[in-house]
Amino acid sequence: MPAYTAPLRDFAFVLNELIKVQEVVPTLPGYGDATEDVYASYLEAAAKFCESELAPINRSGDEAGCTFNPADHSVTTPVGFAAAYQQYCELGFPGLDCDPAYGGQGMPKTLAFPVMEMLTSSNVAWSMYPGLSHGAYSAIHAHGTAEQKDTYLPKLVSGEWTGTMCLTEPHCGTDLGLLKTKAEPNGDGSYAISGTKIFISAGEHDLADNIIHLVLARLPDAPKDVKGISLFIVPKFHADGSRNGVFCGSLEHKMGIKANATAVMNFDGAKGYLIGEPNKGLACMFTMMNAARLGCGMQGLGLGEASFQGALTYAKERLQMRAASGPACPDKAADPIIVHPDVRRMLLTQKAYTEAGRALTAFLALQLDIEEKHPDADHQKEAADLVALLTPVAKAFMTDNGYIATNMGMQVFGGHGFIREWGMEQLVRDCRISQIYEGTNGIQALDLIGRKVLLDQGQKLRKFSGQIVTFCKAQEGDERMREFVEPLMKLLKDTGELTMHIGMAAMKNRDEAAAAATDYLRVIGHVTYAWLWARMAKVAFEQGDGAEPFYQAKITTARFYFAKLLPEVHGLIASIKSGAVPLMSLDAEHFIFQ
Repeated sequence: MPAYTAPLRDFAFVLNELIKVQEVVPTLPGYGDATEDVYASYLEAAAKFCESELAPINRSGDEAGCTFNPADHSVTTPVGFAAAYQQYCELGFPGLDCDPAYGGQGMPKTLAFPVMEMLTSSNVAWSMYPGLSHGAYSAIHAHGTAEQKDTYLPKLVSGEWTGTMCLTEPHCGTDLGLLKTKAEPNGDGSYAISGTKIFISAGEHDLADNIIHLVLARLPDAPKDVKGISLFIVPKFHADGSRNGVFCGSLEHKMGIKANATAVMNFDGAKGYLIGEPNKGLACMFTMMNAARLGCGMQGLGLGEASFQGALTYAKERLQMRAASGPACPDKAADPIIVHPDVRRMLLTQKAYTEAGRALTAFLALQLDIEEKHPDADHQKEAADLVALLTPVAKAFMTDNGYIATNMGMQVFGGHGFIREWGMEQLVRDCRISQIYEGTNGIQALDLIGRKVLLDQGQKLRKFSGQIVTFCKAQEGDERMREFVEPLMKLLKDTGELTMHIGMAAMKNRDEAAAAATDYLRVIGHVTYAWLWARMAKVAFEQGDGAEPFYQAKITTARFYFAKLLPEVHGLIASIKSGAVPLMSLDAEHFIFQ
């Protein structure tokens, strides 16, 4: 398995030089102690934990998987997972950015997100156990009663209990309007929850004393569509220690993330407690879902980073053939494969997508901190709009790029990449699910074009575009930035015209927006990354000609992105403008094989 080294230098660059976190976060109420030294201390501790505890059990966890015992419905995680989780809790990481009122440390998201990336890079299957718990914490913290918060949050914050979210059923995934799980009043304020949920990550395991399931179900006489769904807290064990009527029925046999217990959960009259208002459960669950979607994007980023590290190390050591321009290492039998242009194409693609993704997550984390803590309501609203617009982009674009990056990392290894013991194929398998769960990337694309752009006539998009225009105008007169600013401004203009084109076409035929959605999200993703790479190049240029190689690499990678990756948008725009007809013309009965 490739060794993992946390990219602490790049975290420092993104936080302190790119988004300049110290100019904003310590000024927000409650974050006065979040100094640069505090950030560095936490990140170093997380790096040490991920490098020494999680990465070494990543491949062994994949090989062993989780074990289900049907006799008592229990699940055993791979060797080392429980011990690592206990150490994680002792270090205080479950409560890093949680409310101090419930035992949390109250640190900002701009610190929690880099920690999350390191967890996913070093062992994504393990990282999902505390990740799901944090989502449950967020939903209860946002929508629970005072009694519910006092009962559940301290244990979730400490890590003594973990959490899940239970949405999907055998007959319904994205279309939750088809949901059948029932919630019958018990007469004492609680409800009897009955039904089956599938694909429940961390649904059953041996890491913690209790598991708090957040379950979507229908009350009697509730509307039949999504307007009739309520959210319930269903603990594995009651407060008195007695067992609730929720059991693991089986574990899924999966392509990847094998060390995470993806469970079928059966609820047989399990006692649950309504969270939020009746029939408003989907809105409550979206607190958890939005966090999960950003977490998915982080999985694409983290696994792309892990694959890049493995591929880069191998490319510098593996000797094969001579460089086309002549021997680079004449004293050796052959040259290291990093001399070959196609290998460099793959490594630079991994590097460009990963470092831009890291910049995007830092930017979004900063907006989340502003949305939560800024005293000015207008600043909060602007930050919230940017997060809403870019969440589907972060989820879909980052996971698509993560899958590209992990595939390229395996390709750099050649035949060895296809062999399990090298660990590169595991990264591909683990990454693949990130494009599917928490709303497939196609659903993210529909959300972006439908809800986030067309529904408000592009108001959120204009706010984001305004930031890009402001940045570009500030570079006027800087000849060094011309190679980045001019194509970025041209792309921004083209994107505005494209958005108008889609909106006008959709007024005549709604299929037009849906047909354009996936390509459109990728265009917006490239606009975002191009802006971030231009900003990173600006920071690097400001270091001067004598800057350390780190900054020179930023400028070179920015140039690669603009020259080799950004041109994808031209094909995407052409595809969008071809409309829905090429997709919808073939009748369903003509999709045949003979």
